[in-house]
Amino acid sequence: MITIRQAGPEDFELVAEFIRKLAEYEKLAHEVRFDDEVLRGHLFGEHPAAEVLIGEVDGVPSGFALFFQTFSTFEGKPGIWLEDLFVEPHARGAGLGRALLARLAALVVERGGARLEWNVLDWNELGKGFYRSIGAAHVEGWERWRMEIDAIEALSRGV
Repeated sequence: MITIRQAGPEDFELVAEFIRKLAEYEKLAHEVRFDDEVLRGHLFGEHPAAEVLIGEVDGVPSGFALFFQTFSTFEGKPGIWLEDLFVEPHARGAGLGRALLARLAALVVERGGARLEWNVLDWNELGKGFYRSIGAAHVEGWERWRMEIDAIEALSRGV
């Protein structure tokens, strides 16, 4: 049986473990550098920056989705950005990923939103196939851009 629940502070270690496992899967473990207490505060503190769903198969935590609210000025409505989605290898194919995304879709609807969005690594054909199977599509014509902390700090100082 699959169940989806909202994570609480007592789930922090589990969430941190899932983040690390996702990074390993994505071949990005070298980029994981969060401080536990800082991350804990951003997820479960007074003003959470993100939310987490835990997916369980037969009562065993087997995956998670970490997400936060976005806003579309064109739609004039909020949306959800899925930052992380991970399902343990033993639970893949059981419907847990679909159940986590279905819960996120329900949250978009409940919150009066317009979009559920995420990134997928260009080499992740398995993920792309799964996303197509649930009705998602690649957004043509857009590129992802990013500023890292050194550039952010320089810009903030007017440099």
